[in-house]
Parts: sequence; C-alpha cells; structure tokens
Amino acid sequence: MSSHAVSRLRSERLARSLKPFVSRGSRSERCPGCRVIPSYCLCAWRPRVEVQAGVCLLMYDVEALKPSNTGWLIADLVADTHAFGWQRTEVDPRLLALLDDPQYAPCVVFPGEYAEPERVIEVLPPPTDGRRPLFILLDATWTEARKMFRKSPYLNRFPVLSLRPEQLSRYRLRRSKRDEHLCTAEVAALCLELAGEPCAAQALDAWLDLFTEHYLSAKHRRVLDEQSPAHQAIRPFL
Repeated sequence: MSSHAVSRLRSERLARSLKPFVSRGSRSERCPGCRVIPSYCLCAWRPRVEVQAGVCLLMYDVEALKPSNTGWLIADLVADTHAFGWQRTEVDPRLLALLDDPQYAPCVVFPGEYAEPERVIEVLPPPTDGRRPLFILLDATWTEARKMFRKSPYLNRFPVLSLRPEQLSRYRLRRSKRDEHLCTAEVAALCLELAGEPCAAQALDAWLDLFTEHYLSAKHRRVLDEQSPAHQAIRPFL
C-alpha cells in the first residue's frame, strides 16, 4: 500500500522523536499499511472511490503515531488529503500555502458554539467559482481540539462548518465521556455527505467499521468472520 499524507506525517514525527513512542500493544508487529497485527491485516479490503473534496488534517502532537487514529482512514480513501502537525507557536508554511491555494474553498469543521456567529455555517454554499471544498479537521482529543481552535489565528478568516449529527458515535477504540463526540473519520464522512458525495461518505463509514472490527479482533485475538456485516458493507466499494 502506497504512503499517504498521514503516513508521511507519522514518519516525520517519528524522525523528530527523542525517545520511542510507546502505544498500547506496541510490542506486537503491525502492518505498515493498516497498523494492525499482520494476521489481521485489512489492506486488501481498502475501498476505492472517487472523491472531489479535499481534507486538511491538523494533527495534535503524537496523534499521527497512535495506531487507533482515524485520520489515517480518511487519507486511505480521500486522495486529496493533507496532514500537518499542529504547534501553537509555529505554522508549517506548506499549510499556509495550501490554505491560500485558489482551487479550494476552505472551512473549519468545528461546533458553532465556539465561534463567532457570523462565521458559522451549517450547509456548504453552492460552488459558484469552481473551487472545491477543503475541510479542515482538527484531529485530537476534544480538549486538545478546543485548544487548537482557539490558538490558530490563521484559521480565523475561514467559515466554521458546524455539523449537527443525528447519530451517536460508533467509534469504540478510545473512550469518550460523551457519545455525541464523533471521531475524525465520522466527521469527515458527514462532510462528504454535505459536499454531495454520498458514495464516498458511505465508503468511509464502512472503512471505519471494518478497521474497528479488525483492530479489536486483533487486540482480543478473535477469529475474523469475513461474512460479518462490516465485511459485507465494504464489498460494494472494492
């Protein structure tokens, strides 16, 4: 499986580390393509769909190093995914260049209650100038994401897309105190739906579910059932 933006960011972050990053289960060998134990590898199930929208992932410190990170799943599916490490005092010039790229219409995806009312939108404006949506996602824990939103003044010129998801999160790889807090891949799927790309949204949801099933099966050493609902759901996108 070829590398993508999150994979490259992970490599950059590892190269800067002064000590090895230790995650739960890190003693186990992991597939470099899907980050699960090789005997539970799901690379062959990776969906293939055309996606017009772009995604910009701003990732908090070690987020790219975590095997359970779901921004990786977005980059698996959305070819035009960009990933940058977030720092409070420095901004990657490549990020600023991306935000100024005239082919994109950037928006920050974040709850509207944290933004000035005049910035908040709940639907995407129709594309009148040929620009493609660029969804800026803050990939972090909820506490970290709020800090990133407050302390990234270079994002203040963009509208804030406030999602109102009807479903509770299906993400089961990390604990959250609130069921309505969606993981990054779930947020991206909702964005693709709003952008008029329902097939891509469904594929990303299915990819998240399959990753979760393989990840947890590997963790608990359960036998995989390739006829499970998660495996069936991904088949139309292979």
